[in-house]
Amino acid sequence: MPGTVLLLAASPVGKGCLVDAASVLPVLAAVPPAVLAGADTANVVELADPLEPQAVLTRLRAAAAAPGPLTVFVTGQLQLDRRQRLPHLALARTTPATVRYTAFPWHWFREELRLRAPGATTLVLDLHADAETWEHLRTAPLDCGPNNAVYGRIAPPPGRRAVAAPTYMKAVATILRSGHRPALEQLHLQAWGRLTGEGESGGVALAAHAPVTGDPHASITAAVQSGRHAEADALAARWEQAAVLAQGPASENALHWAEVRADLAMFAGDAERSCRTWLAVAGSRLAAGQAADAPAVEAAVDRAHHQWGRIRDTARARELGPALAELRGRVPGRREGALGHVQRQLHQLQAQG
Repeated sequence: MPGTVLLLAASPVGKGCLVDAASVLPVLAAVPPAVLAGADTANVVELADPLEPQAVLTRLRAAAAAPGPLTVFVTGQLQLDRRQRLPHLALARTTPATVRYTAFPWHWFREELRLRAPGATTLVLDLHADAETWEHLRTAPLDCGPNNAVYGRIAPPPGRRAVAAPTYMKAVATILRSGHRPALEQLHLQAWGRLTGEGESGGVALAAHAPVTGDPHASITAAVQSGRHAEADALAARWEQAAVLAQGPASENALHWAEVRADLAMFAGDAERSCRTWLAVAGSRLAAGQAADAPAVEAAVDRAHHQWGRIRDTARARELGPALAELRGRVPGRREGALGHVQRQLHQLQAQG
């Protein structure tokens, strides 16, 4: 049975644009349709910067009615409507004041796909959220429907006046251009690995498939003891992503798995990745309102500090130093002089640059 692929890339025109969504379409279009769909043959529908929500709904409805497997690739930005505070996919004409009328309500994806057979639909997402929506998603994770597989990432807004690139989706497309489509979970892990390998640690990974059964900690420990560090991290990543999807990125369960992955990076000898992850955990805990002297916050900053001191690449250590110094200013910890130590080390690194 032929598959169906819907490629949707949308972002507002003008200063409200957070991501250059349409830039990914030529890369995706270079992938053979059958590879995009994971089927022998496929029909591909492309929507580049659509203007009207109803036009998107019409194409989505037609795709959802197709009997074969459906894969929906969505690149763009999320905004909340001011009346109901529901997430929407911003379209070309969307402004903060007109979200309700000019953007595509996210719950329409769930509604249009809800009658499809379980396991027949996959969404691959690369989304940037504005500041208000990013905070909203901490307590109300994006709902894509219970029967659909979801892979991708949601990223916070880029810096002021910056326009982000859809780097996750480009990584997915680049992997698929080889002509081989790995299992979607593996495809997601490979794409996410490329982002973190390039130092892009912001955002939340999405993976809707349930994690493996059994005691994950025992399996992870066994993998580490056998030197299978990549396998251990992939297993922990599945549990982290499931926790994010079920309970939100700031939930204690999601943060626990982030901390496990920080430790796994340390065991693997990757001090930089361990430091980045501990910095992110500390930032998430503080953003969630935890006190600077809370044990979990202090532990995260202490461990980030320790791993930073073990980074052998001077440029990487210099890059992470300011973020650690800023955190140390807020979380001095129990060790006297910790902030001064970071500042002195950073000064030495900058003198070497």
